[in-house]
Amino acid sequence: MKVILVKDVEKLGEIGDIIDVADGYGRNFLIPQGLAMAATAKNARQLQHEQQLREHRIAQAKKVAEAFASTLQGVSCQFTRKAGDEGKLFGSVTAIDIADKLKAAGHEVDRRSIQLEQPIKSLGEFTVPIRIRTDVAAMLKVTVAAEE
Repeated sequence: MKVILVKDVEKLGEIGDIIDVADGYGRNFLIPQGLAMAATAKNARQLQHEQQLREHRIAQAKKVAEAFASTLQGVSCQFTRKAGDEGKLFGSVTAIDIADKLKAAGHEVDRRSIQLEQPIKSLGEFTVPIRIRTDVAAMLKVTVAAEE
């Protein structure tokens, strides 16, 4: 029996693959579980159409993410914190602080997408990557100055 895989199946194939399986395996397991559909011309065309729609949605989302990333490239965040004589902060600047500052500037960014390895604990300028999508990132300029 020939089936078209609707989902990735381990040790069998990936989405869209047309494979030959035992009749019972196809009828009793793959098709009822929603992992595959019968390999007819109509189903093949439908799957191809759905795949084109999915690729189009992904391309649109990537385009929107890249536009958002380009707007974030021009944004910089300035923080003033109490600091010691050697330039060490008495607190720190965290991803939550950066997300709040960006939200106040009109840019909604999830704090988990800010790729800050450690909180900033010293004065100076820092470049912080913001992951908008898995394949799109923006670099944000963060400046920490001493409070007077």
